[in-house]
Amino acid sequence: MRNRFVIWVVGVVVAALMLTDILPAFAQSAVTVVAAPIAAEETAEPGRLLLAQNQKPRRRRTLMDLLFGDDEEAAPPPPVVEKRVVRKPRRAAPAAPSLPAVPEKPKVNKAEGATRLAVFGDSMAVDVGKALERFYAEDPNITIIGQGVGSSGIVRDDFFDWPEAIDQRIDEDSFDIAVMIIGINDRQNIAGNKPLTDGWTAAYKARVAGIVEALRIANKPTIWIGLPPMSQPSYGKAMIQINEVQRLAVFGAGAEFLDIYERFADEDGKYTSRGPDLNGAQVRMRKDDGIHFSAAGADKLAFYISQSLKTYYRGGGTVGIEIADPLLGTDAQLMLRPPYQGLGQMKLLEVAGAVISLTHTTHRAADLISSDMFSLTAEDEATGGFDITQMLEAPIGRADAFGVGIAPEAEEEDEAIDAAALATPAPVQVPPAQVVPVAESTAR
Repeated sequence: MRNRFVIWVVGVVVAALMLTDILPAFAQSAVTVVAAPIAAEETAEPGRLLLAQNQKPRRRRTLMDLLFGDDEEAAPPPPVVEKRVVRKPRRAAPAAPSLPAVPEKPKVNKAEGATRLAVFGDSMAVDVGKALERFYAEDPNITIIGQGVGSSGIVRDDFFDWPEAIDQRIDEDSFDIAVMIIGINDRQNIAGNKPLTDGWTAAYKARVAGIVEALRIANKPTIWIGLPPMSQPSYGKAMIQINEVQRLAVFGAGAEFLDIYERFADEDGKYTSRGPDLNGAQVRMRKDDGIHFSAAGADKLAFYISQSLKTYYRGGGTVGIEIADPLLGTDAQLMLRPPYQGLGQMKLLEVAGAVISLTHTTHRAADLISSDMFSLTAEDEATGGFDITQMLEAPIGRADAFGVGIAPEAEEEDEAIDAAALATPAPVQVPPAQVVPVAESTAR
């Protein structure tokens, strides 16, 4: 019986412990599920909520807690914290900072009668044509017509025949002024002649002269642009020789040759990829191939071309090719000369010169070097000239007298006196006697 009683007591204790652990859990869950919604409904106000602070889950009570006490029972329940919800008005996110928009540059419409400038040549002419378009973008009285053909040249007329193409443009009357730059593809054989030999040079010069002659006959002012330095030494040397052949042919045909070699060379006259632009800043003038111009280099060349174009283009859609003839009004104007065409003809006169004979000039030409005080003799008038020894005497009034010439009348008197002196012996000159003044002798 005693053992049964002990067993019963132990069972009661165990049951009590189990009920002690289970009943608080039931009570806590009931309060959480039922009481929480009621509190939310009764105390909630608009814009205000009561939120319970997060509670730490309750630890199960053990036999040791029953026998020796539980420390957590003395801890007060966590307070309810009131949190006010404040809703702020939403603001749009600020836009990222940026520069103000640049207004588009207004395009200038070209006038109906604008001067038409055609740029002929190889791939270098393509870059030059674009640069001229930029240079004259705001000028309504001139329009640029790009006529560059890549890989073309004067030698390979089987690939592209430039004389025929220019003749066609002349027949169409599609331009007013011609600018041409060509030659970088011309180091090739012509009719079996190797480049830069005598036969090659003669044939090449004839082709260049033929192009310029066709433009001159059509009254199309022409500016032929020379070639710049090249980076590859052997190729650059060949281009220098081709440049000189073009220069002589263009001058001989009466057009203008714009030499740009030194303007794109360094201090030693050699190739350089950099140089000053129109503002003086050192920039890249040439492309990586060492042949073509960069955009800055082409713009610089366009400026040089514009200076030469002032001879023909003065704005207003007009083209002027009339220039002052320095030999007008003299007999030299009757000399056989190529027709005038701008500064090219002036250069031709500087090279060739106007040769005038001094011994077989006409009376009119003699008047140019003698004054009105000096008259030709009958013999001079008969022969149409004068004795060249007369230029050593320089009578007064002649251009070379410089204010100390010999007067013709004085010269004749001197000749008469010399003749009389030769005919009559000179008398013996006796020194005059000394005469003492009267006043001086009286004083003594």
